Amino acid sequence: MIKLVGVKKTLGGQPVLQGVDLVIPPGKLTTIIGRSGEGKSVLLKHMIGLLQPDEGEVWVDGTEISRLKGHALNEVRKRFAMLFQGAALFDSLTVFENVAFPLREKLRMKGASVTTRVEEKLEQVGLAGMGHKYPAELSGGMRKRAGLARALVMQPEIILFDEPTTGLDPLMAKSIHDLITGMQRKFGFTGIMVSHEIPEIFGISDYVAMLKRGKIAAMAEPVEFQQTSDPEIKEFISVGGPVRPATASAIRQGVS
Repeated sequence: MIKLVGVKKTLGGQPVLQGVDLVIPPGKLTTIIGRSGEGKSVLLKHMIGLLQPDEGEVWVDGTEISRLKGHALNEVRKRFAMLFQGAALFDSLTVFENVAFPLREKLRMKGASVTTRVEEKLEQVGLAGMGHKYPAELSGGMRKRAGLARALVMQPEIILFDEPTTGLDPLMAKSIHDLITGMQRKFGFTGIMVSHEIPEIFGISDYVAMLKRGKIAAMAEPVEFQQTSDPEIKEFISVGGPVRPATASAIRQGVS
């Protein structure tokens, strides 16, 4: 679905991406891990065309987007949604209005069709009856749910998750992870998530990739990834402790 070839990017005089080669499979959840400051969020922004590479190519389903602009780029972006760290809700709008915003602004939808789709998405993320509230009235977890509802409402093919559980306690983080994986199974979108939640991500991801020194150091299914012989990767993922292969497999299949 998404392919990056030799992507390089320098920001503020500092090399961030130094030749990223990465293939994101369609209809799966791929999680990108790595130390802080490695450029994981920068990588996501290249996928959706918010940043252009200094060198290299970014392909979305057969279209090279790194030099697209204007209408052509916006057409590609219609296939995406993004859930930011802080959910990026408009404080002056209710939850309902936040979720409805892209429908009204991008699709020019009006009336009952907007109401029906927004209420459906709010129910799916566990916020039924909460549309009248403002973001300031919501807990951190509820704001993330509202952000996910807004991402889902456009029925995107691809959703980017930029550290979606930042600032949440472990139980709330697990509930958001469960919600993301549940929605991904239900709707079959291609998901790309940046996360520091180790070892939890091994239990919910179809693939895990590690960004190290500006390149993808490894990418594999969770069980295989944890069996890496790379000492730096082993040290990084051991901080949270390993997940037993059987446990990871069971969680990914929805078995408690």
